[in-house]
Amino acid sequence: MKLIPFLGFSGQTHDAMAFYAKALGGQVTSEMKYRDMPPSDEPGCSEMPPETLDHVAHSQLEIGAAILMAADGPGGEGGSATTINVDVDSIEEAERVFAALAEGGQVQMPIAETFWAHRWGMLIDRFGKPWMVNCMKQP
Repeated sequence: MKLIPFLGFSGQTHDAMAFYAKALGGQVTSEMKYRDMPPSDEPGCSEMPPETLDHVAHSQLEIGAAILMAADGPGGEGGSATTINVDVDSIEEAERVFAALAEGGQVQMPIAETFWAHRWGMLIDRFGKPWMVNCMKQP
């Protein structure tokens, strides 16, 4: 079993996934626009408004063995009660990832040493998604 985070956006999926690929050192391996989907009579697959045909129906980003998926859809803006946690192996990588994700966003807790981590910080990225970056201390 794998748990794969899925992020919803309102027309920003392409830009967000390119940003995350650069910030996290990954690669977008799949992207399908609504205009490229086969026609369907299934519920939820009705004709899309013309202004949304170039929005992303599915995108997949691979970072090593990790996967992040996203799509544009109704209600996809802003944050939620879900936060994405990135756990890295070095202080340098924690600081690099935090700075990259924070670019154009809002730092909630600056990255710093805590009692449980060499580095930990929280931010909301430029697309309104909440993140934590963590470099754990070994027990």
